[in-house]
Amino acid sequence: MPSRRSCDNPLTKNTMTVFFVSRHPGALEWMRRNRVAFDRHAPHLDIEAVRPGDTVIGSLPVNLAAEVCARGAAYRHLSLKITAPDRGRELSAEELEGYGVTLATYEIKEIT
Repeated sequence: MPSRRSCDNPLTKNTMTVFFVSRHPGALEWMRRNRVAFDRHAPHLDIEAVRPGDTVIGSLPVNLAAEVCARGAAYRHLSLKITAPDRGRELSAEELEGYGVTLATYEIKEIT
């Protein structure tokens, strides 16, 4: 079961939320197997729910990942090196492992 994380920063006393955003059952199973803690799972991100100090984990479009970062939250990208024949189909946790799935933290911003 995902664990709840809280921030003891005396300046904010806010509760930070870790969101896992994915509509893929294999990705959710991989997260659980690897004990990656998160507070909320959703198939799509409600950007209005993201607050400074939160963390969003997923494979978001770059413009949405930039908005997460602009809100003062961290973005961790679930990435893998997938072959063309496997694009567009559901992958199991085992298949994700085979494709070298990793979590990497990115800081993304729009340049105007």
